[in-house]
Amino acid sequence: MKRRVVITGYGLVTPLGIGFREPWERLIKGESGIDYITRFDASTMKSKIAGEVKDFNPRDYIDPKDAKRMDLFTQFAMAAAKLALEMSGLEITEENAGRIGVLVGAGLGGLETFERFHKRLIQTNNPKKVSPFFIPMLISNMASGQIGIRWGAKGPSISISTACATGSHSIGYALRTIQYGDADVMITGGAEAAISPVSVSGFDAMRALADLKDDPKKASRPFDKERTGFVIAEGCGIIILETLEHAKQRGAEIYGELVGFGQSADAYHIAAPSPNGEGPTRCMTNALSDAGISPEDIDYINAHGTSTPLNDLAETQAIKNVFKDHAYKIPISSNKSMIGHLLGAAGAVEAIFTMLTLREGIIPPTINYEHPDPECDLDYVPNVAREAKLQYAISNSFGFGGTNASLILKRFDG
Repeated sequence: MKRRVVITGYGLVTPLGIGFREPWERLIKGESGIDYITRFDASTMKSKIAGEVKDFNPRDYIDPKDAKRMDLFTQFAMAAAKLALEMSGLEITEENAGRIGVLVGAGLGGLETFERFHKRLIQTNNPKKVSPFFIPMLISNMASGQIGIRWGAKGPSISISTACATGSHSIGYALRTIQYGDADVMITGGAEAAISPVSVSGFDAMRALADLKDDPKKASRPFDKERTGFVIAEGCGIIILETLEHAKQRGAEIYGELVGFGQSADAYHIAAPSPNGEGPTRCMTNALSDAGISPEDIDYINAHGTSTPLNDLAETQAIKNVFKDHAYKIPISSNKSMIGHLLGAAGAVEAIFTMLTLREGIIPPTINYEHPDPECDLDYVPNVAREAKLQYAISNSFGFGGTNASLILKRFDG
C-alpha cells in the first residue's frame, strides 16, 4: 500500500510576486509579469524581455552574510522554503530531523555566478580574484544543501537536474521518497535564476525565444497560431510534502494531495519533441496508471505550454492521444503566458498553481490567445479565468534532451 502524501505548505518566488496570495491572485486576473530585461544591458540582444522577479531582497529571508555566499537561485530557494515552512507550521527538531529531507532541483544552477567570476578572472588574470565560495555558489545541489543546513533537515538531501522538467521530477521523486518510507516529510521544488547574458544569447542562438513585435506582455502566447517562442523567466516554487498520517498527527492544514507521478523519455532529439507527442503521451499515461485513475477522471490540465511552435503542437497531440474524445472537454491552460518559462523552477511553480486551481475552483487563463491554431484546437481557457468544480488535475513538464514528467494532484476533501 502506498502511503498517501499531502501538501501542507508552499512558497512562491515568481515574476508575479513573492509569497502565498499575490502571485495566485495576479495569475487568475490574467496579469503578466513579463517586461524588458533590467538585470543587464540587453540592448545588443535579439531577445530583450524576460520574467524577472521584482523587489526581491534576500535580507528579508536570509542572514546578509550568508546571502553573499549564495547564487541568486539559492537565495530564491531559501526564501520560498522559509515561506513554505512557515505556512506548514512544521517544526524540525533533533527527534524528527532524520525523517525530513530536501529535494530541490535547478536546471542550470549558478550560471550568473559562473559568468561573473569568469569575467573577473579574464579581466584581471589573477586567480585570487575568484572567491573561495565560487564552487559552493555554483553547484546546483546547493539549494537543497543550504535549506537542510539552515533548518536542520537531516533526511535525504538530493538535487535533480532535468532541464525544464526539473521542478516536476523533483516533486515526483520526493513523492517516491516518502512513499517508500525513506522520509516522512520532504521540502521539495525547483529554483532557477538564469537571466544572464550568456543564457539569453544561448537560447537566442537556438531560436527558442519569442520575437518581440510590440508589447513584451504579449510575447508569450501558448497555443496561439502566431506563437514564436518562449520567454525566459526566473523564480522558485517550494512545497512541503508529508504523509497524510504525519500531517494529521500534528494538526496541519492540508492544501492538496499528490497522487500520481509519471515520467518518460522521447529518445528522439536534444531540443525538439518526439513526433506526434509520443513521449509525453507515455508520460501522462504512466502518471494516470500510478494514480490508479482513468483519463476521464482528469478535470484540468496545467500544460507545459511553452509558446514554441513544436512544443505546443506536440503537447496538444499527446493530450488527444491519451484522452481521446475527453480531450475536448478538459480545460487546459498555460501559466507561462503570464510568468514566462522558469526553466528548472517551472514545474514546481506550476504544480503549486495547479494545487490552488483545484483548491479554489478557479482555472487560470491562457492569456494572449488571439489567433486560434487549427492544429491546436482544444479548450485552452483563453484570456479569462473560469470557475469550475475540479477533483483531479495533471501538471506537465517536458525538457531538452527529451525528458518528460507529469504530476497528478487531487483536491483534498479529507
